[in-house]
Amino acid sequence: MSEQDIRAAFLQQVKACESLGSPFTARLCRLMGERLAPGTAVADHILTWPGDPSALADSVPLRLAGALHGLLISKKSAVLQAVYPPQDQSVDDEMLWEALCTVLETESAFILNRLKSPPQTNEVRRSGATLPLFLEVSRRTGLPLSLTEIGASAGLNLFLDDYHITLGDQAWGDENSAVTLNPTWHGSPAPQAALDILARTGCDLKPIDPGSREDRERKLSYIWADQEDRLTRTRAAFDIAAASDIRVAEADALDWLRQETARTHDGAVHVIYSTIAWQYLPQEARAAGEEIIHEAGARATESAPLAWALMENDGVGPGAELSLTFWPGGERQQVGRADFHGRWVDWTGWQD
Repeated sequence: MSEQDIRAAFLQQVKACESLGSPFTARLCRLMGERLAPGTAVADHILTWPGDPSALADSVPLRLAGALHGLLISKKSAVLQAVYPPQDQSVDDEMLWEALCTVLETESAFILNRLKSPPQTNEVRRSGATLPLFLEVSRRTGLPLSLTEIGASAGLNLFLDDYHITLGDQAWGDENSAVTLNPTWHGSPAPQAALDILARTGCDLKPIDPGSREDRERKLSYIWADQEDRLTRTRAAFDIAAASDIRVAEADALDWLRQETARTHDGAVHVIYSTIAWQYLPQEARAAGEEIIHEAGARATESAPLAWALMENDGVGPGAELSLTFWPGGERQQVGRADFHGRWVDWTGWQD
């Protein structure tokens, strides 16, 4: 990729951050896209990035934003603390840029190390979009769910039944939960069904341990610094996940799919799902993963069905597509759309 392509990726991220309610991260990406100059280890590494820097691939702007926020969360930089939220309201572009240039040099080792890994947001509010998918699966099958999440990070969205989630006029989960979700609801009513989760597993190439302080700080660094509500909600979800003995497995998605689809799920519907994760698999891996899932679907029965639930970017917009595929049969339908961060859901449901 050319330097122009890399700068364009930062400026494209500006628009995404603005639309998702993070003016500070938008500002940060704009300054980087416009002003980052060769001559330091970090700048040279970014401006000669060998892969695709865009949000659909390596997400270089968000890697850098996460690295900088990580310095703040781990209290490694008084320089950033002076210009980051909530102090940023009195900080102009020149002051912010001066601070950023300072840490790009003084904290280059930390930043370069963080740039090696893609961002892991594990956005908890996406549970407000996966819940209606799971309810639709329950409604159609009448069976409890056995969940398998691909790209689960810390597994926070595996515990949605421990959250209190309101979808339109209906609510599910623990009314006293420290995690409450209330996405703006549009379209048809949410499916009328119970949420009965029999088993839950997840995999990630680099799983986050919700009980580890270091892992928590790394995960929180990928949440945008001016979105305190997301930070608070995620900390509460970490506490819920840490109290469980379930941990996300460190595994390749394809290996994990082969393992999970080889197990029997008699008396339950096996639900394979992902939220803004499938798109980050290389194209060949996505094709191989689809083949594994379809082969498992061919073995599904009425007493042990298979569902593939996706909340993924289809490039159409607005937001992400919500889709379901059921086996036996293999019928697929788009059942709605959702904001990438789960702030709203537009539900159409399964058309029988």
